[in-house]
Amino acid sequence: MAPSSPPPPETAPLPAATPQPSPRLPGATTTPTPTPSPFSPLPGTAQTRDFDTYRLGPGDSFFVSVPRFPELSFQATLDIQGNIIVPLEGAVTFNGLTLAQAEARIAQIYDQYVVNPRVNITLVAQRGVQVTILGEVVRPGFYPLGAPQISTALLTAGGTTGRADLRAVRIQRQLFNGEYIENTIDLFTPLKEGFSLPDVALQDGDVIVVERLDPGQLDEYDQALVSRSTLAQAQIVIRVLNYGAGGGRGSALTTVALPNGSRFIDAIANGGVSPDSTNIGQIALIRFDEEAGQAVTTILDGGAAFRGDPVQNPPLQHNDVIIMNRTFLARLTYGLNTFTQPFRDVLGFLLFFDSLSNSAENLFRP
Repeated sequence: MAPSSPPPPETAPLPAATPQPSPRLPGATTTPTPTPSPFSPLPGTAQTRDFDTYRLGPGDSFFVSVPRFPELSFQATLDIQGNIIVPLEGAVTFNGLTLAQAEARIAQIYDQYVVNPRVNITLVAQRGVQVTILGEVVRPGFYPLGAPQISTALLTAGGTTGRADLRAVRIQRQLFNGEYIENTIDLFTPLKEGFSLPDVALQDGDVIVVERLDPGQLDEYDQALVSRSTLAQAQIVIRVLNYGAGGGRGSALTTVALPNGSRFIDAIANGGVSPDSTNIGQIALIRFDEEAGQAVTTILDGGAAFRGDPVQNPPLQHNDVIIMNRTFLARLTYGLNTFTQPFRDVLGFLLFFDSLSNSAENLFRP
C-alpha cells in the first residue's frame, strides 16, 4: 500500500529548535522591528520592578567579601569585555549580571575549593553612563555622565526651563532582552516638602523626558519655587529697553543676566535705570506667550514694587523684556497691535525688541 501523503507544511510538527525571540509562521515575511520613538508609549511599562535592578557592565567596581575565608576576598573592576580575575579561577565574565547573580556565580566558583562559602558583594564604583535628555531642558541632547543620577543629568543639560513640569519626569530604558520599560519620577513634591530627591540610578542608554507644564495647571504648580532650585537653569536673561535714556532721542538696550528666581525689581536695580531720569511709576513687562504666539504686556508700578508691594514685583522669566518711558510705551503698543502680531517664535519676539535699540524712532509713527 502506497504511503499516505504528508500533511501540509502549515500543520506539520515543527522540529525541536532553540527558542527564538520572534518566531514566525512558515511563509510569513519578516518585518523589521521599528525603532520606538522616545515620546511613544512603551510596551512592558508594568514591569517597573525591573527598573531598580542594576546590572554590571565594563567600568563597574565591586568588593567581594568572603567572611569565613578572608583570603578569598578581593576588589575588582570589570574590563572592557565585562570580565574580572577571580582568585583560584581566573577570568570570569560578569557583564549583564545583577549583584545577586554575581554573588551566586562567585559562590559557585568557590564552592569547588571550600565548603559552603558565603559571598557578599558591594558595588564601590558605578561606571559612567551616556543618556539622552529631551523636553524642557536648556540644552537637550546626548550626554556622558560621571555621576549617574537624575539631578546630575538635568544640570548637565543646563537645567530645566521655566516651562518644565517636574511632577512627571519620565525615564525610559531598554532591558537586556530588548524590552522597554518606563518609570515616572516626581521631583516637584520633594522640593515642595523639603525632602531629598528620589535616588534613581541611571543606566547607559536611558532616555530622560521632561514634560512641558500644562498652562491650565499653573495654580497647582509653584514655578517660582522650582526656579530657585538647583534643578532649574542657573541664570535667566532679561532685556531692559529705556527709550530716551540720558535725554537723547535714541534707546538704550541693556541685557541683564540674573539668577533664576529673580523678581522685577532685581532687573530694574541691575539694569542701570536712574529713578531721577526715568518714570518708574509705569513700566511695561512684556513676555512672549508661546501658546498664543503673542507678546503679553503687563504695566507695573516700579515705585510700589520697591516699597514692597508683591503684586507689582512678579517673578521674572527667561527672555522677559522691560520697557521704560511712558511715551514710548504708547507707540510700542501701537506697533505691536498693528504690525508685529503674531510672532512665529520666541526668537522673532527677541529680534523685534533688539531692533528697537537702533531704530525705535523710525519704526512706529502712530
